Amino acid sequence: MDPDNIRLKEIKPVLTGYINKARVILKRSAVPDEDAVHDIRVLMKKSRAVLRLAGPLIETELNDKDFQSLRRVGQILSEWRDTSVHRKTLKVIKKDLPRLFVILNNNEKIAALLKKPDAITEPDEALRHDMDEIDDLLTKTVYRIRFNQMQKIDPVALMSQLELSYETVRNAYLECRNRTKPEKVHEFRKRSKDLLYQVCFFRPLNPSAVKSFEKRLERMTLNLGRYNDLYQLLKTLGYVYPDEAGSSSMDEFVIKIYEKQDRYLLKIWADAYKCFCPGKELINMLGFRLLVI
Repeated sequence: MDPDNIRLKEIKPVLTGYINKARVILKRSAVPDEDAVHDIRVLMKKSRAVLRLAGPLIETELNDKDFQSLRRVGQILSEWRDTSVHRKTLKVIKKDLPRLFVILNNNEKIAALLKKPDAITEPDEALRHDMDEIDDLLTKTVYRIRFNQMQKIDPVALMSQLELSYETVRNAYLECRNRTKPEKVHEFRKRSKDLLYQVCFFRPLNPSAVKSFEKRLERMTLNLGRYNDLYQLLKTLGYVYPDEAGSSSMDEFVIKIYEKQDRYLLKIWADAYKCFCPGKELINMLGFRLLVI
């Protein structure tokens, strides 16, 4: 490749590709399974991250409408997903703590979450309404994006947007490191995911450095996600110390969850420091010296 003619990955075809793929997955079966719901949610997160990156540089008033439409899709899918995630999380914990789960066998909330729902072959009225709403939102969004002049985006301005995104993640990291609370951890994860899905457009500038950075972000967000799954499980179970029922087994169960959360946090701090230590510059870290399109 001519070093004086490096092209960034084009945004518009990637963005429309995410949304069109989500539409295909949605229509693949009468009732989307857990994997389909997961895949569509990831595609929506990627799409919103792209709009956060390029949106401020697009000369249209429809950008916010596109973003809100994709957010609404994510909200609907989140309602479908939560119970299945809690069940999977509990099954992993049960495998690690079989003795404790024998004692907790009579806990109604845990039993309800562990119960696998009946297979649904045909959508009910509520589910059909949700699927129609999702399809309508995606169809209209991808249609609007067709008329956005994203190919005219200044690559230098786009790099500035990436640097702003990087600084947002750095601030979230520092907040989280100084005052580690579940809500701050969750915010750190969300903004890190945005950056992960945005930096791939700059891979042509320095493939090896960008891929290395992406791998660190992937490891970090994976463990942050596992931490958050445990936090959301605790919220669903409604545990408050001291337990009103005076259940020592429930107290032990929650302590074990806290221990798992601690281990996940320990796994992310080293990568987070290498990526977002105060004083680091994104351009220098990724070795970007040239930006021509």
